[in-house]
Amino acid sequence: MDPEVWQWIWLAATGAFVLGELAMPGSFFLLPFGVGTAVATILAFFNANESLQWIAFIVVSIASLAALRPLARKLNSQEQPARVGSTRLIGEIGIVIKDLGEDLTEIGSIQIGREEWPAETLEKDHVLAGAHVRVTHIEGTRLVVEVVEES
Repeated sequence: MDPEVWQWIWLAATGAFVLGELAMPGSFFLLPFGVGTAVATILAFFNANESLQWIAFIVVSIASLAALRPLARKLNSQEQPARVGSTRLIGEIGIVIKDLGEDLTEIGSIQIGREEWPAETLEKDHVLAGAHVRVTHIEGTRLVVEVVEES
């Protein structure tokens, strides 16, 4: 293969790995490969032979992975920052403001603080307005709740 082709292959792979790392949740899984391809890209632009490029990619990727894993473990073990988005509602208590249940023509809703959310129970039980419910998890845009206390 033409040596110039490898320059662009390595450069594209570097971009893909780095963008993949930024786009995917997790701690430093694709970044070491991005570092390895970056080194191989530099070697390719200096016209090093293909074998050296591949060896550099493999060695640098493994070394980067070994260096970043302890940092990733440390970051993953730390207490997570305040939850954001709808996941912050898991475990919260709300009040049913529109009946919940399977046979209703509209989806029910609950109020948590000043926010109103569409909701249902896991078994699609009928729950009357005014009941207190706890959010167990989230399915799509709906909160799944369990009854805490009936009014």
